[in-house]
Amino acid sequence: MIFVRLKSSVVSHLSYFIGSANSAFVVDPTRDIQQYLELTKKHGVNIKYIFETHRNEDYVTGSLELAKYTGAKIYHGSWPVFKYGNVAEDGDEFRVGTLKVTVLATPGHTPGCRSYAVTDFETGDKPVLVCSGDALFIGDTGRTDFGGPENREKWSTWLYESIHEKLLPLGDHVILCPAHGSGSACGAKIANREDSTLGIERMLNPQLSMSREEFILYKAAEHHNYTPYFKRMESLNIEGAPEYGLGPMVEALSAGEFENYIRKGAVVVDTRPPPSFASGYIKDSYNISIDRLSLSGWVIPYDKPILFVLGNKSELNETVTGLARMGYDNVGGYMKPSIVSWYLTARPIDRLCMMTAPELKTKLETQDWTVLDVRSVDEYESGHIEGSINIYVGTLPRHLDEIPGDKPIAVICKSGTRSGFGCSILMKHGLTNICNIMGGMTSWKNAGYPSVK
Repeated sequence: MIFVRLKSSVVSHLSYFIGSANSAFVVDPTRDIQQYLELTKKHGVNIKYIFETHRNEDYVTGSLELAKYTGAKIYHGSWPVFKYGNVAEDGDEFRVGTLKVTVLATPGHTPGCRSYAVTDFETGDKPVLVCSGDALFIGDTGRTDFGGPENREKWSTWLYESIHEKLLPLGDHVILCPAHGSGSACGAKIANREDSTLGIERMLNPQLSMSREEFILYKAAEHHNYTPYFKRMESLNIEGAPEYGLGPMVEALSAGEFENYIRKGAVVVDTRPPPSFASGYIKDSYNISIDRLSLSGWVIPYDKPILFVLGNKSELNETVTGLARMGYDNVGGYMKPSIVSWYLTARPIDRLCMMTAPELKTKLETQDWTVLDVRSVDEYESGHIEGSINIYVGTLPRHLDEIPGDKPIAVICKSGTRSGFGCSILMKHGLTNICNIMGGMTSWKNAGYPSVK
């Protein structure tokens, strides 16, 4: 059996290329389909089927484009009503070489979720792996809030039944192949490990030891954010996304060309680490580091070109591809060779205050500061600085009136990265006297300073 797990950065997505003999199938492909086409050449196979586990909310699927170039048939669930492909019904079976793919209806994350159990007859007649989509993750289970509060209990009940009546009965030996890894917005506590089996999850995943009632209450109480870009993903993944091809052409811009784009309304994304950004940045830039690019979905509009200030040109492809997976194709260009071009042409820059945890403690003991904690609710409740206010970083533009403007603001997260993004949002909206806390709550706790829950 051919088995390849493909990781998509930015959205923490996992897709699978699985084959036998001269045929293969792909589960949940991203729109940068060249990687799948290259695998067909490497293994000498043709893609026969494309299976989607559900209508994805956080990335653009590449099913239509991959089908166009391979002739593969697309299968997905019955909800919502897709404008392409075919419905895979519970119990349907597909043959790919010595492999059998069995469709399992596993609603819960959405009503139409499908999982795909794979049996390899070269090794026996029992399933060897299951592509579980967003039903079951490593260390977590899928979120059940996309149907709104009125459907939360029903969807959570479906998910419990899907896991305990469809997935776990496949056997403890079955390899778990979820649609997302750690860092995804589609789970609250996905573990930071790549490999697992249903048996391992039965032992280590705390949600699998809950009773039905405990599980439903737990899922109903989970805190999840609905990123604005999800709405566009839902639409594209029902209608079918525009072709991606080899991706957008990205122009290298001089400082003058870069400035002209800004005057026409372009949005600047500065991916440098927060300390580099703070030392000198272009006014109104968003500081969104490479490992947090998914945060772009909170603030970047789709109708304006995006400009990049990069710490290193080697990051360009990952940045452009990562945002394209979120549907951002309107790329204006990047500054060549770096922000230094802006400095050398004597163009204006803004700066941002940076502060260490010990410095913050001293300030709080001697002055009146607002501590703004931009972590998630769950993180905040696990331990925070007494008296701090909690507003999740992505929602800051909607809650500016809750931030006192009459005293300095110390912005903090876990390590200083999300807080750097938060500072750039606040500065863009006209707030001043802001400081990013380097090392965040990790530094605060390591210094032995008190926190409350």
